[in-house]
Amino acid sequence: MTAEVMGLRERKKRQTAMRIWQVAVDLFVERGFDNVSVQEIADAAEVSKMTVFNYFGTKEDLVFRPMEEHFGDAARAVRERAPGESAVQAVRRQFLEMVETREPSIGLNTQPFARQVRQLVRDTPVLMERAVLAAQQGTRDLAGLLAEETGDPMLATVAAAMLSAARNALVEEHHLRIGEGEHVDAVAADAAERAEQAFALVERGLGDYARKA
Repeated sequence: MTAEVMGLRERKKRQTAMRIWQVAVDLFVERGFDNVSVQEIADAAEVSKMTVFNYFGTKEDLVFRPMEEHFGDAARAVRERAPGESAVQAVRRQFLEMVETREPSIGLNTQPFARQVRQLVRDTPVLMERAVLAAQQGTRDLAGLLAEETGDPMLATVAAAMLSAARNALVEEHHLRIGEGEHVDAVAADAAERAEQAFALVERGLGDYARKA
């Protein structure tokens, strides 16, 4: 099979997955997560029920699968940081890059779809529970990575909690301000400065902790 054919198949698979996801979220927002069946999602997306499960293993995955990787962003930033870069510098750099590109996962996006997903999660207990568990897992993964490097699990847990809290507070502020009617452009204009302030506060507490040799 040629690379071109394989590339076309992958694009079609991504397009199908995205269509199923968007249809599912639209139905969940309109009628409530518990009031929509997987069969109804399949019918609306013009695919079989088996196809839905092939792309998304559970009903909850229909909401979380496309965005779940972002729960590990902070750990990824620390894992991939350059020599001489501390943990807080790595997480701050990554977050500022996401501000620059207006990454939807941190609440900076002109499209309402991402905010609809967030509200859906907040309004649905089973989804909110999964979000909390996924966020906690992301913090544990970060703590585990730092503990492996530094040899001190307790301090690694403290550092991971601080870094996660800073990111979460910034994302929450973005969503809150936009939800209160501010334009995304205005929020984005302040986002880098606010991120610098938040991570400076963490940095004063962590200092050179976990600076990579």
